[in-house]
Amino acid sequence: MNTIQIIYLVLIFITVSVVALIILMQFSTSPLQARLKAVGGDIGALKGSNEKSEESAWVRKIVALTGPIAKLSLPKEGWEDSQLRIRFMTAGYRGASAPALYFLAKTILTLALPGLFFIYTTISAAPIKPNTFLFLMVGLATLGYFLPNVFLARRIAYRKREIFESFPDAMDLIIVCVEAGLGLDAALARVGEEMHMRSPILGEELHLINLELRAGSSRERALRNLALRTGVEDIDTLVAMLVQSDRFGTSVAESLRVHADNLRTKRRLRAEEAAAKIALKLLFPLIFFIFPSMLLVLLGPAFISIHRILLPTLGGQ
Repeated sequence: MNTIQIIYLVLIFITVSVVALIILMQFSTSPLQARLKAVGGDIGALKGSNEKSEESAWVRKIVALTGPIAKLSLPKEGWEDSQLRIRFMTAGYRGASAPALYFLAKTILTLALPGLFFIYTTISAAPIKPNTFLFLMVGLATLGYFLPNVFLARRIAYRKREIFESFPDAMDLIIVCVEAGLGLDAALARVGEEMHMRSPILGEELHLINLELRAGSSRERALRNLALRTGVEDIDTLVAMLVQSDRFGTSVAESLRVHADNLRTKRRLRAEEAAAKIALKLLFPLIFFIFPSMLLVLLGPAFISIHRILLPTLGGQ
């Protein structure tokens, strides 16, 4: 065993160990925390906040250690006010360490994938042409550079879908609070507390509105920031409607009721559209996987019998 093979095995061992440790930390819970969560005590929430602060400190240490690596792909200036910063907010990554981790992942994946491929080809001594080798190296580097973009896009799509599906329920609660006599600001704060059980993502967004209002921001500015953070078109329409209702003095409850009916109708139509696509999505797995297996199970014994009995009889005649 030469030196390159030893290095390759050590890298595999370190990678598997780190991945296993991350999975263990993400999915393992202590028995005490599970019992406290079952009882419903507040100590579990306190412990969760302490673990969250420890996790943020751990993330800050990683960012501090790997900052020079992240600077290799970090834009020089002006990216804080660009569309990328808005995408971070839409994805829910609002911490100061999120951009550094994002560009760190870009740098590491861009260098690691071609490096692992180079080590593999060196150890296996596979006969690869120089042009093919160069093409694969460039392709792996490109793949590693754009993988964080794919993850960020999927995260944005997930949050948008979650907010869109939960927002009609929040609209109904806002209508009930407004018709009960609460102001719009108090209604948003109350609904933000209630929606944490149904949709933590939407509850967090409504809670941020309440914090902006407490900090002295105007209602119009806070609502427009909500539309900017979520990136959902229906929330943008709602914000424009609320701003117009506030300016012209129209009934806020009636405007909210009409908009809630439209959102509920759109959600039902989207569910019907997804249900109508199921038949087409099942067509290709049915043809290429399920249908051949059924033919093999149903017609296989018949073909075996024909091969063993009928064909020898016909051949003898």
